[in-house]
Amino acid sequence: MEQYSLLGRIGEGAHGIVFKAKHIETGEVVALKKVALRKLEEGIPNQALREIKALREIEDNPHDLKPANLLISSTGLLKIADFGLARVFSNDRGRLYSHQVATRWYRAPELLYGARKYDEGVDLWAVGCIFGELLNGSPLFPAENDIEQLCCVLRTLGTPSPKTWPEITELPDYNKISFKEHRPLPPERIVPDTSPDALHLLMRFLVYPSYLRIRAAEALLHPYFFGEPLPAHHSELHIPHRGGRRSRQHQKEFHTEQLLSESLLDPGLVSGYLQGL
Repeated sequence: MEQYSLLGRIGEGAHGIVFKAKHIETGEVVALKKVALRKLEEGIPNQALREIKALREIEDNPHDLKPANLLISSTGLLKIADFGLARVFSNDRGRLYSHQVATRWYRAPELLYGARKYDEGVDLWAVGCIFGELLNGSPLFPAENDIEQLCCVLRTLGTPSPKTWPEITELPDYNKISFKEHRPLPPERIVPDTSPDALHLLMRFLVYPSYLRIRAAEALLHPYFFGEPLPAHHSELHIPHRGGRRSRQHQKEFHTEQLLSESLLDPGLVSGYLQGL
């Protein structure tokens, strides 16, 4: 820690506090996570060790994808944060994983059915949930527990069957609970007032069989990204100002050492606002 100077607190979760810091020697700004060690004799928590391992092998992880974990820099660079619920994939096809791998609202249906073997399709489902949330302005599948979460998905996308999802019968929790039959809602009811291309892309993500979900490379070539409005260049992005401060464009600085006549507000700066009153 002596190599860094703390600049402030970024956020706090169940397993630690994240600080913004600067490396003293290089000036690089980084995020540091402080993990609480409740019982020193038990060592470092498994959650923290898993997160460190995930960061070291980031290219082969299913991530905990949700809007709160997606950070956009002032240059438009998207960064994925918080690997506390991430898992590292292995080439060992017989290896079992935990089904508690993502935040509930963005958890793929195979995970909700208790799957212990899965692939990058769980990330693609989460991407679809995030995309739908951006289009809709609210989460697609908000629920308080896993059973309600699965029910919420089924009410929207329809009840799956072995005919539409052959692998469902192999999932550990498939026969543990039954749901009322639901027909899928039309896409335009799931996300109203959305372009056909956006709806088509969304529904390519929200598919029950993991192997049928659209892959990332294919999604990037979808017509949605080539229609109006076109993606903005990073120089056109709105840059939020820290601490909720208003843009400098609409502010005037005042200095006590200046003469009063030199620090008066130019009426032209507010004339547009006064006309609208």
